[in-house]
Amino acid sequence: MASLVCLDHATILRGGEIALRDFSWTVQEGETWAITGPTGSGKTTLAEVLLGRHHVASGTVRWPFVERLRAAGRSVAWPSEVTHHVTFREESHLFSYTRHYYQQRFNFIEAQDDLTLAEFLRSGTGAADEEIGAAATQLGLGELLGLSLIKLSNGQTRRARIARALLSKPELLILDEPFMGLDTSSREDVIAIVGELIREGTRVLLITQSPGIPEWVTHVLELDRLTARWHGPHQQWRLRSEEWGVRRSTFPSHSPLPTPHSSQPVVELRNVNVSHGGRRILRDISWTVRAGERWAVLGPNGSGKTTLLSLLCGDHPQAYSNDVRLFGRRRGSGESIWEIKRNIGLVSPELHLYFTEPLTAARTAATGFFDVLAWRPTTAEQDAIVAELFDHFGITGLAERPFARLSTGEQRLVLFIRALVKAPPLLILDEPFQAFDAATIERGRKWLDRRLCPDQTLLFVTHEPSELPRSVDRRLRLEDGRVVELA
Repeated sequence: MASLVCLDHATILRGGEIALRDFSWTVQEGETWAITGPTGSGKTTLAEVLLGRHHVASGTVRWPFVERLRAAGRSVAWPSEVTHHVTFREESHLFSYTRHYYQQRFNFIEAQDDLTLAEFLRSGTGAADEEIGAAATQLGLGELLGLSLIKLSNGQTRRARIARALLSKPELLILDEPFMGLDTSSREDVIAIVGELIREGTRVLLITQSPGIPEWVTHVLELDRLTARWHGPHQQWRLRSEEWGVRRSTFPSHSPLPTPHSSQPVVELRNVNVSHGGRRILRDISWTVRAGERWAVLGPNGSGKTTLLSLLCGDHPQAYSNDVRLFGRRRGSGESIWEIKRNIGLVSPELHLYFTEPLTAARTAATGFFDVLAWRPTTAEQDAIVAELFDHFGITGLAERPFARLSTGEQRLVLFIRALVKAPPLLILDEPFQAFDAATIERGRKWLDRRLCPDQTLLFVTHEPSELPRSVDRRLRLEDGRVVELA
């Protein structure tokens, strides 16, 4: 059987540090591998190695499939020319978050700065309009082709990137956490779509957390501490995992924190409506959240959750045309956006996308004291808070590393800590555990259950009910911009 990729005792450097040591791995034609492992184990680094982006300090890395393309007359200088790596962040000549600011996704965009979904799918793929329409429809984006890419939700943007990758017809498709941020239905749709592509001959490598590895995966590579903990057939890996016990989905029991009785409202929404481009996004939303309550905010992709939270955080301009009250004050009554944010701690997939400042991990977390995405001087007390949280979550060794060089999961953990540092009265966690391994999720749940003060309010957004802290005992569920459950 012909080989696709071969690493032979390879030691890989990333940013001058060893990312993989004495690593050997071969992918054969016809095999579909899932690459898994804990946060920071090197999954994304390995994907970048396959693109030819990191220095090989010793050993060898070969791409036999590229060699065969060259022998057949294809002009291929680098593996990245025929390999498409789909990550959670789009950074290219087409679109870069460094050219936009966070609130811009809710505001008017100048025509020269705009990029519609249709334009994004068309550029660089050579696809005809019919192909673009079919790919968008296949991934549930058919009605959004005229919408600005920047205005898509996290899950919609991820599906858009997969659609564009498919339209480019790559020789090798690397999907990096493609199910992250997708609701159950969308996840099942993407799994089915990718499975069909594999049956049609597309070469696919999948990077994902271990729960729910699709059936079409033939082999599993599990990374841990710079090397391979396991590599072999999927079925054998599954049996091995069952023998060891499914630690990834087990969580300890905690007693919920008591909720103060008759506490003051923190959030009050009265018949709130939000529209954009003639499309209704929120419809007659009425909701009251009191101090110390713990809420799950649920709903499928595109149901309006992100827009709802943007009203609370002071980022959406239509808050001024609605009856939105925070901490007893109606929006538009003279308060500044900084007065609003002073009382809120936030982490979200969208915030992650826009965090592009060249800071260390510790300095990134410390920006949470000031509600900005840039460096600010801190006090010794503030530095001690950041250090204590880094120690609690086991990432003290990352404190002085550049944030940009961390793995996706490590970056998400730093931003989770950023939301906690100032002990805000209102904590908004929008899919906070994306890209976390099971141990880190467990640690995050325990912290929220045990360390939040009784009068701190929590809004927790997730597509995975198992991620919810035990202290969360209330639910708001949205569908198509409407409240369908309030309990």
